[in-house]
Amino acid sequence: MSDPVSDRSLASRLRLAVVRLNRRLRAQRTGQDLSLTQISALSTVHKCGAMTPGQLAAKEGVQPPSMTRVIAALEETGYVERSPHPTDGRQAIVAITEKGLDYVRAMISVREAWLDDRLGELSGEEREVLSRAAEIIDRMAGNG
Repeated sequence: MSDPVSDRSLASRLRLAVVRLNRRLRAQRTGQDLSLTQISALSTVHKCGAMTPGQLAAKEGVQPPSMTRVIAALEETGYVERSPHPTDGRQAIVAITEKGLDYVRAMISVREAWLDDRLGELSGEEREVLSRAAEIIDRMAGNG
């Protein structure tokens, strides 16, 4: 049986550690040409595939008018393109372009290089603990 006080302490420490790591990873950028909101939307289209602006807004948890502005900025940079919806003339489909794919791949590469450097500073035992923790965190997040 677990101790509720120590569980709350662990929950707090884990939450803060994940937030801080996420912040540091997000700071590792290939350039400053996109806002974090635009990067998030581009990453969602990369991960989930082409979708309507409304679907993208829902996935990103923003209102459709806000997403319209984000899509317009991404379209202007050439990272996404809009095309007519195949069955609904009132809708459009937003898809990532080759330039957008290149941007996402470069961003992932920069972030993983930063993380590889930090992991290289750890002992083998610490890396093994983190490997197991990554599996557990992924399972907690519902991905495993």
